[in-house]
Amino acid sequence: MKFVLAPDKYKGSLSGQQFCAAVESGIGLVLPDATIISKPLADGGDGTLEVVKSYLKASKVKVVVKDPLFRDIEAEYLLSDDKKTAFIEMSEASGYKLLSKDELNCMYTTSQGTGELIVDALEKGANEIILGIGGSATNDGGMGMATALGYTFLDENGNVLNPIGKNLTSVRKIVSLNVHKRLPMTTVKVACDVTNPLYGKNGAAFIYGPQKGASKSEVNLLDKGLQHFSEVVGSTFGKEIHNSKGAGAAGGMGFGAMVFLNGTLSSGINLVMEMAGFDDAINDADWIITGEGQLDAQTLSGKTISGVLQAAQKRNIPVAAFCGSVSISLPELKTLGLQYVTSILNRVGSLHEAKQNSFNNLELASYNFAKLLQTSIKR
Repeated sequence: MKFVLAPDKYKGSLSGQQFCAAVESGIGLVLPDATIISKPLADGGDGTLEVVKSYLKASKVKVVVKDPLFRDIEAEYLLSDDKKTAFIEMSEASGYKLLSKDELNCMYTTSQGTGELIVDALEKGANEIILGIGGSATNDGGMGMATALGYTFLDENGNVLNPIGKNLTSVRKIVSLNVHKRLPMTTVKVACDVTNPLYGKNGAAFIYGPQKGASKSEVNLLDKGLQHFSEVVGSTFGKEIHNSKGAGAAGGMGFGAMVFLNGTLSSGINLVMEMAGFDDAINDADWIITGEGQLDAQTLSGKTISGVLQAAQKRNIPVAAFCGSVSISLPELKTLGLQYVTSILNRVGSLHEAKQNSFNNLELASYNFAKLLQTSIKR
């Protein structure tokens, strides 16, 4: 039998690679002659760097850039060994994980550090940028990122604006004379699973501003700023894309990437599967085994398991999911289309104990699954 292992991580417990090792061990105890191919996946958010490193044949590059509050930090991205492809996670330079709770306020944060990572990749020869935009601390419409790439944003008096959310309403002119010369020759793909428009009640500010430290009045100001920014962009570049799906992702970075990078937004899991050569790997597979820390309602929209299922259904390949916990209804499970689902927990205990025992529990769950398959084969 041929198995393809295609998990996301168990956050705080198992990496995708560790998941694959546990499942391979459990299945191997029962079906030693099985063909097992490991293809750990991610959906473009935090942790995707580690997953795609081997697929891109890439190394980590460390760069000193600005954090969301313009402080120098060392951030990293991936650059393929041929220096043609870079994978950059916005959260590494512009993420909320870099700030304390007291520091978090997207009125004053910038995406400039993300732009500086892009510049470094361009300088090193990259002609394809894959940008993951999850986990941001910003609501600047990508203005900070664009500033690093050579765009200049001026107020009504011709003064250069600091690229933060608060200053979106002050932008009157965008100058693009000094944009990095290699940017027009570069393909940019953006991993984005958010469908929010740039502004309005479902836009970046109203939906995500509060969790990024903005007060109710500040959310209103940020929303008006994004609307104004969009109007200036429209008159400058002739692009009316504020209602495009994903424009409001990462505080408007989806919009900024489309405008200033000429980027295309795609599902994060689909981009990672493309890098992994997933469609070729599942050819002639008998089962695909996936999993994540918690199977819940969010799984239905853009997460790793959802992407795996879409690929499997095109080939009529059954999918099994081994998860840390399962909190989903039977109707939702039927909607997903999984052929086998289990929580790997096998005894009551604390969350800490569950995480500590994840590898062994997953190995046992895989062993039991393989025994079921063995029984059906003998029949």
